[in-house]
Amino acid sequence: MQGTPVPPCPNLKTMADYPVDSVPVSQPQTMPVPGDESAGGTVFDLLVIGAGPTGLACAIEAKRAGLRVVSVDKGCVCNSLFHYPSHMTFFTTSELLEIGDIPFPSPNAKPTRNEALEYYRQVTAFYKIDVRQYQQVERVEGSDGAFTVHLQDRFGRPNSLRACKLVVATGYYDLPNYLGIPGEDLSKVHHYYDDPHPYFGTDVVVIGGKNSAAIASLELWRHGARVTLIHRDGEIHRHVKYWIKPDIENRIKNGEIRALFRSRVIEITPDTVVAETPGGRDVLRNDFVFAMTGYRPDFTFLEEMGVRFDGPDRLPLCDPETLESNMPGIFLAGVIVAGSRTNEIFIENGRFHGKQIARALTSR
Repeated sequence: MQGTPVPPCPNLKTMADYPVDSVPVSQPQTMPVPGDESAGGTVFDLLVIGAGPTGLACAIEAKRAGLRVVSVDKGCVCNSLFHYPSHMTFFTTSELLEIGDIPFPSPNAKPTRNEALEYYRQVTAFYKIDVRQYQQVERVEGSDGAFTVHLQDRFGRPNSLRACKLVVATGYYDLPNYLGIPGEDLSKVHHYYDDPHPYFGTDVVVIGGKNSAAIASLELWRHGARVTLIHRDGEIHRHVKYWIKPDIENRIKNGEIRALFRSRVIEITPDTVVAETPGGRDVLRNDFVFAMTGYRPDFTFLEEMGVRFDGPDRLPLCDPETLESNMPGIFLAGVIVAGSRTNEIFIENGRFHGKQIARALTSR
């Protein structure tokens, strides 16, 4: 990567210069208004790509350490959480979702998606994090101390931001694992499940056998859809949450949800789904399909920046203490640290990556 050199970053001091518990003195009412850096005059100490919980945690910890920080996201703040099912309940407690040492109050044992979105909005506003929403990163140029991040907004208009260091916290929820079969591009096929209401009285196929597929199947059935679950393995995955697994298994046992195990969908048409089953080919009447087949990190984006990977799980090369990748000045945070093993890092442990990176930046 090549770019125009910029002056050294003056704010990269030592951690001793900043109290560990430094927080804003008062709560702001609004988010900061982004400035115009298109002329290239402003150089941020740190630019965080991704404004999910982990990306926000990274921006917060860097700002608490006295660095000038900007965050960009191709969607809204916590874009992945926003696209979770509207009535979703987290599998964990609210205190394990906290960032920036701000308590997450919830009247529920496990908070809801809407509560989490409200919490992360409030924390972002409290710390006055400069988040540039709806800005797609097109490419990154430059090197350690002199990065230029080229962006494009929703209307195709270009822009750029300059920073000394980068954090990539892009998660994995934005890239579904596609089936690669005829008809997958039909409008009736969805890789994200949101709300059961539109599918009342319709024939719905759910593809998959893990948590997302089980939850979607149960909600759709409870709201009046005729559900068929198709899964390539012989049973519901053993890691499905303990309060969900017996529910979906009992619905299948009672015939309320039809299940085709050791089966796979080979074609989707406007009116049918064609599946290969142990008993032969089965053509199902169908109105909608939810392909809950998982998601993956954007490895191509990382490769274009020079990040290298190791092993079949595509673990990105990075220092486990600092989370700096093999590319100097580029740090990784959140689930992408685990490569394809997306079931190892969640908000609960990825939120601490911000402190690691802040320590690394201020101890040099």
